Amino acid sequence: MYKGKVLMFLALGLSISLAGLNGCASKKQMPEKPAPVKEVPAAPTRPAPPAVVPKAPVQEESAVPRDLSFATIYFDYDKSDIRSDQRDVLNRNAQLMSKYNTVRIRIEGHCDERGTEEYNIALGQRRADSISRYLTDYGISGSRISTVSYGEMRPVDTGNNESAWSKNRRGEIIITDR
Repeated sequence: MYKGKVLMFLALGLSISLAGLNGCASKKQMPEKPAPVKEVPAAPTRPAPPAVVPKAPVQEESAVPRDLSFATIYFDYDKSDIRSDQRDVLNRNAQLMSKYNTVRIRIEGHCDERGTEEYNIALGQRRADSISRYLTDYGISGSRISTVSYGEMRPVDTGNNESAWSKNRRGEIIITDR
């Protein structure tokens, strides 16, 4: 019986607690109506200007100077490979070609007077081709380069000694189009 009274007492306390919670519920308040707003006529709308997208700076090509010229490349007797002392000269020529990328050139291969005319024409062509390969390996477009051999036909020095012959064993770079 004691247990029954305790259970009944607990049930009664629980009922009263629940009833009290119901009575304490908050009341919802209705929002007040806002005062009417005077309508202002809308300003005429213009389309927004297009967004300005910054472009990458355009690398302007330098104007090709009128006095632009390329250094002559010299070769050893009966050789068409580029001499080690001529590589810096060729690198400077290639840098100029890179800077002025509209310039087109003709590489002329030359020889000294020793050897047959046919042999010297072939050797002059190998020399011109050797310079052309060097420039294209550097990154110059082959479409900007042409080659020709004059063999022994156009000497710069007509002497018959090593000093004259060494000047004639050469490759000249001539500007054909700016």
